Amino acid sequence: MFFEILKAILMGIVEGITEWLPISSTGHMILVEQLIHFNASEEFMSMFRVVIQLGAILAVVVLFWNKLWPFGIRHGRVASKPEVWQLWFKVVAATLPVLVISPLDDWFEAHFYNYITVAAMLILYGVLFIVVENRRTAPHVAKLEQITYREAFLIGVWQMLAIIPGTSRSGATIVGGLLLGLSRACVAEFTFYLAIPVMAGASLLKVVKFALSGAAITGSEVAVLVTGCVVAFVVSLAAIRFLMDYVKRHNFKFFGLYRIVLGVIVLAVAAVSAICIRKPDRFRQRRSSGDRMKKSGVFWRCCCFRCLCLQHARDCRRK
Repeated sequence: MFFEILKAILMGIVEGITEWLPISSTGHMILVEQLIHFNASEEFMSMFRVVIQLGAILAVVVLFWNKLWPFGIRHGRVASKPEVWQLWFKVVAATLPVLVISPLDDWFEAHFYNYITVAAMLILYGVLFIVVENRRTAPHVAKLEQITYREAFLIGVWQMLAIIPGTSRSGATIVGGLLLGLSRACVAEFTFYLAIPVMAGASLLKVVKFALSGAAITGSEVAVLVTGCVVAFVVSLAAIRFLMDYVKRHNFKFFGLYRIVLGVIVLAVAAVSAICIRKPDRFRQRRSSGDRMKKSGVFWRCCCFRCLCLQHARDCRRK
């Protein structure tokens, strides 16, 4: 139980950082899952990877509450905030394209949740970030209220591309917003708001599917889920503040380079994983005197980083 909680803390940290930075949470989850393995059912893990996002969503609500809550007190009376309603209508417009493609989510996960796809998307959008920043002109949209419904809808179309694993939801919407002429700070903040309905809806859908599957959830799994969400919330608070401060002084080229490097690492892990299914090869050393060959050791090829070493098979064999 103790170690499962530690694993949940690690997953929460990864989720809290990578969900908001345009570096793909999926790519990082693949690497993390090579290092740790939960003692839980596959049905629970499928739900956990999505529902852990609820903690990250709550961080957005807490940080931007005044900008998101459409009511306020004026002259001692509750009054509506028209500008906030306009913002929410634009968020809804940007969410519509996602609703169209969301039924295909399970199909995309089943067919494209693999090393090659994730690595390709990491590298592709890394290159896009660099190209877009190099060819960028002065933005014509610097404030949220200046975003038109057309621009909001088109950003939502870019968000649709995040259904492909490794794309990064925030990465896709930021690239789309930059191409449409939004300032870095403006598109980053709008991306945070778009996450609320999209991620909340995805989490609710996963919970419903888990319940309908008839799978039971244990007490330890509940503890793991709650821990992951709480840690994701705390880390997201710091990650969002960092990104908003970063984009005021820097561009997104660093994230582009980071994605390319991460994509190469994922490809390397894929290559090791392809080798790991082979049986251990015994290296034999021939003696010039014609003596029989001596077993000198075993190089056990394994898909996880823990076993990339030269040692005897009995010490490295995984059950």
